[in-house]
Amino acid sequence: MQHRAQFVRMEDSTQEDWQLIGGEFREFARALPDRVLQHLRLLEGDYGGFPVDRFTHSLQTATRALRDGRDDEYVCCALLHDIGDTLGSFNHPDIAAAILKPFVSEENLWMVQHHGIFQGNYFFHHIGMDRDMREQFRGHPHFERTAEFCALYDNPSFDAHAETFPLVEFEPMLTKLFSQPRNTIYKAAVSANNDK
Repeated sequence: MQHRAQFVRMEDSTQEDWQLIGGEFREFARALPDRVLQHLRLLEGDYGGFPVDRFTHSLQTATRALRDGRDDEYVCCALLHDIGDTLGSFNHPDIAAAILKPFVSEENLWMVQHHGIFQGNYFFHHIGMDRDMREQFRGHPHFERTAEFCALYDNPSFDAHAETFPLVEFEPMLTKLFSQPRNTIYKAAVSANNDK
């Protein structure tokens, strides 16, 4: 049986409680990549009317980025950019960005968080929206990066015949990325625990 803290209100917790919780958290955090991959797999078989399912679209987007020689962090962003589709039907880029935020650079985070608006350049006019909505961000330091991500990787990745690497191809880079949080309010605690 696992040991557990005994407090009923957090204000009554002790340093010993948090050492115990921290030990449990380390194991929980190590399994984060597996949980993210499981959630990504929920997109498998979910076509939503698209030519390929959302899982294949995610794999194709990452495959294209990897083939172009993008670094592992960028490729992981490409893989996970639509992971929020299942729970964030009206704000999926925000969900993906929230998952990635502790682990990626500012430019990659911005790219993921805004890709939905930029991707809209290709289809918003078909659904009664402004296809130039992204223009509100013109001049932003990450505008061109996000436009390029959509043009090269997100936009063309609905092809049932395109090269599509299996998920196992991306697992090592995802595991590495999610083992090194750098943008978190818990950074000091994470660093202290990693030193043990």
